[in-house]
Amino acid sequence: MSAQMVLLPVFVLVGLGFFLLLWTTSPRGQAMKARIGDGDQFDIPVLFYILIAFALPLRHADLFIVLMSWVFVVTRFVHAGILVTASNPGQRGSAWFAGALVLLAMWVYFALRILLLI
Repeated sequence: MSAQMVLLPVFVLVGLGFFLLLWTTSPRGQAMKARIGDGDQFDIPVLFYILIAFALPLRHADLFIVLMSWVFVVTRFVHAGILVTASNPGQRGSAWFAGALVLLAMWVYFALRILLLI
């Protein structure tokens, strides 16, 4: 079985995860988010850990992945700093969204490299 065939369902599930993460930031998703709590300090990093766990053994952890990883980590530090100090929801949301976009770009890049064999 090829790596593409094995990882395609993972990519689809990651897409669902990003959809749900972004949906819960919309006005309609606020009610759902209120019920499930604010776990965004822990949910997004899990997607990051999974990406790195795949990229390393498949030898796709190139310079782009490493640089974007550091950008993602910086966004998490900014988010955490806002969370533990002022906890300004607008600033915290912006930091979270920036990290989510960086991670989404990393997943799209990784998926395209795997699926298109580049």
